[in-house]
Amino acid sequence: MTPVIAEPRLRNPLMRLGVAVSERIVGRRLTIARLLAWSPRVAIGAGLLEATTPVPGPGLPERTLKLARLTASLTVNCAFCLDMNASGHRRAGISDEEVYALRDGRASAADGFSPDELLVIAYARGMSATPIDIDDEIRDAMAATFGERRLVELASAIAAVNHWARLAQALDVPPAGFGDHCLAGGQPTDAPRPRQPGDAPHPGRPADPHPGRPEDLPHPGQPEDAPPARQPGERPRPGTEDAS
Repeated sequence: MTPVIAEPRLRNPLMRLGVAVSERIVGRRLTIARLLAWSPRVAIGAGLLEATTPVPGPGLPERTLKLARLTASLTVNCAFCLDMNASGHRRAGISDEEVYALRDGRASAADGFSPDELLVIAYARGMSATPIDIDDEIRDAMAATFGERRLVELASAIAAVNHWARLAQALDVPPAGFGDHCLAGGQPTDAPRPRQPGDAPHPGRPADPHPGRPEDLPHPGQPEDAPPARQPGERPRPGTEDAS
């Protein structure tokens, strides 16, 4: 994977310093930080965003925060973000089997996740879906479980992953090579896809009221028990007349 644009020459002392500090903190060469140096204003804003990202604390365990970021990375299918956010998952108390469960979209209590963690996973998936897909039930449960401050921090952490994912994918930025995780190379193979009609609901989510193909769903104003629209070339259904 090669970025769509070349890295600039870091003539600006502030940009050189920012890139050097970023790479020293993570211990890796950061292509994305170097690419952002094309626009000092954008680079500084991105640096401030990353500098203010939420950190673990009372009421927000490292494992919970890691699960939120990892789930978001898998949902948006970003190799760069997955490589970074999966790195060190064992140190955060997340087993390889739990990572595989997240990757395969089958996280449940049987896989070792607590009710609070399953709620965070559902929230991160909904926030990272396109379009965003979060029920009021999940929002209310998040607020009741984590409180105002921790909810804001979790939402901000998930949103930051989505920011970096969109940016990295748009610029075709490769993984930085952290590699300290069970998903070799940071490649999100078999990552959870957006939920389709008829899929099993996310944890804490009601089942899809209209399972089936999108073309079989009733149009606005059409009775829900009405048959799906006949497709071009299809024979008339029994009991109906062909008006064409």
